[in-house]
Amino acid sequence: MITEQEFTNIYNLHASKVHRLCLGYASGNNELAKEWHQETFIKVWKHRNSFKGKSSIDTWIYRIAVNVCLGDLRKSRKSITINEDLLSNSSYGDNKNDDEKNIKKMYHCIDQLNEQNKALILLGLENIPQTTIADTVGLAHGTLRTRLSRIRKSLLKCITNGK
Repeated sequence: MITEQEFTNIYNLHASKVHRLCLGYASGNNELAKEWHQETFIKVWKHRNSFKGKSSIDTWIYRIAVNVCLGDLRKSRKSITINEDLLSNSSYGDNKNDDEKNIKKMYHCIDQLNEQNKALILLGLENIPQTTIADTVGLAHGTLRTRLSRIRKSLLKCITNGK
């Protein structure tokens, strides 16, 4: 059983990563990401007694977040457009315009991936350990490493060639 204080600690530890994960699924739409983030932690709280400790708590939370995002996308068949304002307000230094273009291209390319590959790369971009990602999506660690390598290559090709 997770106490209220433990939940607060869990939230403080994982909230920013879950938000960024949701933001990736929402292609930069912050309002939608906030909605999914909130729904994720409501589910974590509601189902806290069903967490059996068979996986790490972060694996369990990321799985809930991925399910919330994908479930809402499937249910509503939302067509999400990249939030241009969010990307254009970022400051990256001298190559700001090039960096912005590359980020927009990257979001566009990530949106082209199938659901599982999208989950894998978004979790990977958060620097979540590969073993945690593998547990979250139910893949063997070696399979995950191969898949991430292929996804990175396809994203690089997509960003470079625009396909």
